[in-house]
Order: sequence, then structure tokens, then C-alpha cells
Amino acid sequence: MATYTKLDEIDLPAVSEHYGLREPQLQPLKGGAANSSFHLSSASGDFTLTILDNHDTASAQRLATHTQAVHRLGVPTTEVVPALDGALITSLDGRPVILKKWIPGEVLEPLPVPLLPEAGRILAQLHSLALESEGLDDLPVGTRRLSPEQLDAIPDFADREFGEWLTACLTRVRSAEAESERSRKIAHGDLFADNVIVRGNGVLSVLDWETISLDDPLLDLGMAAVGLAQEDDVLVPERLCSLVAGYQEVAPLSEEDAAALPLEIEHAACIIAFHRYYRHHVRFPDPSKSTYHLKMIKFVESVAAATRPGHL
Repeated sequence: MATYTKLDEIDLPAVSEHYGLREPQLQPLKGGAANSSFHLSSASGDFTLTILDNHDTASAQRLATHTQAVHRLGVPTTEVVPALDGALITSLDGRPVILKKWIPGEVLEPLPVPLLPEAGRILAQLHSLALESEGLDDLPVGTRRLSPEQLDAIPDFADREFGEWLTACLTRVRSAEAESERSRKIAHGDLFADNVIVRGNGVLSVLDWETISLDDPLLDLGMAAVGLAQEDDVLVPERLCSLVAGYQEVAPLSEEDAAALPLEIEHAACIIAFHRYYRHHVRFPDPSKSTYHLKMIKFVESVAAATRPGHL
């Protein structure tokens, strides 16, 4: 399993020294599939302290820079707190650390329907940012897409039936994408409910910029549909309509893009299906989640009915 930092492993005096905090106290936060996060309360204010367990210094610096950039450009997200020497990341026992301002609120799963338009507007706002924006001019391309190495692993899946389904679905999607000419935009890549904080006034803040990249905005919207517009493993027309309606207030979809969105929702679901299978069957086998990936088959089967004419 992945190695995470525990509370008693954190050198709190060193954190205080790096950031000039007075009387800090830590409390572990739930969630997080790759890093360890803690609520840091102090006389200086409240913060989120994240130990980037699965990052090296270079990737941690990129994450901090990208997070700070989208915040400065007006996207509602957390603000990185520099150390006393101005650095956006520090180090504890060889592990990179990032400190961010605390955002009061809660994660609501599923995100309530009245809040879905705002999630759509935030995503469209992100897609509207200039590609040459300061701090975002070094973004990778297609972070959320399956790599050639990941695609090559599918034929070796022990669940041959799932592997064949995934290959067929991806082949169909990729064939259709090859004929499109959509421009790349700045994409979040993981707009799921656990990356959205609902503040007390109903305002949303989006977290986790680890998968930010340049990519097809429709795939990013499709990923948001997987993350926010499903219930009981099926795509819900009302939820999808609310999400897309908010998106179109900022970035209207052409008829061609609206017609292509269902396929990109399926593409996003295939990506999630791969990662669920690979994580729970190959990297970290977990019998309790051995069928988790199959939920995406049910989801893909629901897309056609949920996106038929009149629903979007």
C-alpha cells in the first residue's frame, strides 16, 4: 500500500519555524488518495497542511505553483501560504510540504442539485483562462488520459471480459475523437464531489490540482459529469442538465460540442474504470473493492438514455 505520513511523524516545531506560526495544533483530515492532510489551527489562523507523500520536490513545486496561479486568476480555490523565505513548498524529513489557507465548509456527496450549476460555471471559468497565464504556462498535456503503458496493460487484465469491454469502449471513443478538432484548454481533470468544498453561504471552492493539464474541455466536462451527475452508478438527467446549464452560462456549447459530450462522458467513465481496476487488482489488491470497476459499465450503459435529445 501507499505510505502516508502519520500525525506523530510530523515535526511541528519545524513547521512553526518554516512558516512563523504560533501555538500550532494538528488534526488529521479524512480522504486523500495520494497525500496526507491535516487541519492546522494556530494563533496565526487556520490552515491545511499537506505532506506530499507521493511527490518529489519538482512535482510538488509544480503543484504549488499551479494552485497559486489558478487562485490568483480568480478561480475559487485555496491559497498557498509561502514560508517565511517566500518558498511555496518546504520539506519535512525529506518529504515536500505545502501549507494552504483553511477553507471552512464541508464536502457533500452527492453535491446537491441546486449547487451543480455553480460547479459548471467554475469549470467553464477554468476553461476560459488564457493558456499563457503566469504560473500555468508549463502545464502537461492530457494528464487524465490513459497513457500508452496503461493501455498496453489492459489485455493482461485477469478479468478478460472487463478488459475486452474497456478496449472496445476506448477504441470507439478514440476513433471519434480523432475526427474532432477541439482546442485544448486548461482542465481540472478530477472535479468530483470530494474535491469541492461547500462553504456556509453555499459558495463552492474547488480543491486538488494534481491532475491539471491542457486537454479537451469536453473530456473535462465529461469527467465532471461522472463525478457530480451520477447517483446509484447511473447518469441522472436532472443532475447532468444542471451541471451543463451552469457551464453554458460561461462557455456556451456549439451544437457539435453538445452532440459530442455523451461520448466524452463515456470516455471519462472508461478512464475511471481503468484506474479502479488497476488500483484494486494490480497495485493494491483489495478483495473488498474487487467489483468496484464494474460500476462504470453500468454508468456507461446509462449515458445514452440520460443524454437523449431534450435532456441537454
